[in-house]
Amino acid sequence: MRRLLVLGVMAVLALAGCGGGEVPSTSAANLPSAKDSTFVYLSNLNIVTDWDPASSYSNEIMSMQNIYDSLTMYNPRTRRAAPRLAERWQASSDGKVWTFTLRSGMVFHTGRPVDGSAVKASIERTKRMGAGAAYVWDSVQQITVKDPLTVEFRLKYAAPLDLIASADYAAYIYDTQAAGTGDLKKWFQAGRDAGSGPYTVASWKKGREKELVLRAFDRYWGGWEGPHYRNVEFRVTPNLDRAYQLLLRGEASFVQRLNPALFRRARMTAGVRTLQVPSFQNMLVLFNTASGPLADVRLRKAVQKAIDYDGLITALKGAGAPASGLVPEGLLGHETGLTPKQDLTGATALLNEAGYGPGGRPLRLTLTYAQGDDDEKLLVGKLRSALAELNVQLDAKAMQWTQQWDQGKSADLAKRQDILVMYWWPDYADAYSWFLNVFHSAEPVSFNLTYLKDKDVDSKIDRLPSLLTNDRPTAERAYVELQKRLIDEEAVVAVPWVSNYQRAYLGNVQGYTDNPAYPNVVFVHELIPAG
Repeated sequence: MRRLLVLGVMAVLALAGCGGGEVPSTSAANLPSAKDSTFVYLSNLNIVTDWDPASSYSNEIMSMQNIYDSLTMYNPRTRRAAPRLAERWQASSDGKVWTFTLRSGMVFHTGRPVDGSAVKASIERTKRMGAGAAYVWDSVQQITVKDPLTVEFRLKYAAPLDLIASADYAAYIYDTQAAGTGDLKKWFQAGRDAGSGPYTVASWKKGREKELVLRAFDRYWGGWEGPHYRNVEFRVTPNLDRAYQLLLRGEASFVQRLNPALFRRARMTAGVRTLQVPSFQNMLVLFNTASGPLADVRLRKAVQKAIDYDGLITALKGAGAPASGLVPEGLLGHETGLTPKQDLTGATALLNEAGYGPGGRPLRLTLTYAQGDDDEKLLVGKLRSALAELNVQLDAKAMQWTQQWDQGKSADLAKRQDILVMYWWPDYADAYSWFLNVFHSAEPVSFNLTYLKDKDVDSKIDRLPSLLTNDRPTAERAYVELQKRLIDEEAVVAVPWVSNYQRAYLGNVQGYTDNPAYPNVVFVHELIPAG
């Protein structure tokens, strides 16, 4: 199977710095009424990095899940796939033939029908391009259109295609004829869409604060009866205080995440709603195994042990929960008893063994993390302090994600960081994403930013899909063994916490729930703008 990009990891909206004057009121002011019907979403990072739904694998999930639909959608309550473009489906007894029945009367934003031929063309183009999360379709051998509303998938091996079809990336169904005889990828990258979702692109201004505006698509299959937000604005606001003030003033509807202090204030503010929920997203500290000082496994283990895991959980004040291995609770492969602890004595011994640490040579390490993320900043500050006591200097640099990622992928090994901090979540509700995309070897480098090249690890990862389908108990054991191998033996990663999302939004926004399978996505059509 071809391994390329995974999730262009977006940092949460917990931003540093000062800004905006204080609103002299304990309630949200000037709340917009239902007739204004514009939902304003604040993010600290650029909204769109790739407009092509076949290769999109980054921050644009926030907007694209409102523009494009997939065949199914993950339901976190039932932990099963639910209808979306497909109203029903069935699988053969061996799990290798799946038949999906589409809703009737659906159209793309281009006006062409969403039918079986469009589904086939869309998925086949995504597979053919092999970018982003296209690997989710690797089990598919043949797609046959039985009639305009019936699509049959024949698989190379049994796989949960209903769940795969709900993936947050690469499962989008789009109009492959949107560009006519032109280059479809270039057509998309101009800021156009060819989706079937409730909203279509009204304007896109790359690099601007109000980067993206969506407007209602009147022919949306889900309908527009009753009150709905007719417009959606995505604004880039890389300052926490300013974002919070915009919310209080009623100029924003939703803040992706607040730091603990502001979240506590928001919980006590009239006119503001808050929500704290567990997620499938965790924090990863990735170590450069290919070049620089951390090519020495002893030094990687020393840095692992220097992290103040308990202190971080305390300081996060509800924004994070202790991690136990790589796989968050609620996903197959989660194992209790793998929660790490700080061990400065052990870190000192490992450093000394390698000729560094107290009394030895000074060690200097470089680290990159997301600009405007208070939680990552907290992690970096605590790690820098702990390492300083061990005669290790940590040079940390806050960067916008695209710059951080570009540096991590540099062909010049000398330009790569020693430590890269980023978030991760699965492409669909299964832990396979971590192992395949972050730790499987791949050239060119995408998100395998530990640069690990281990054929045995690769082989074990490659076996996971068939194990998941045919022998779940064995698959579960394989997940646990891989986690121990990567964390304890090879020490390519540390996992300080699993994120708890702390949302804040206006009190007149009704119907909001959080779906952990679609990180940081607000499904705006489902909301009710109350007066």
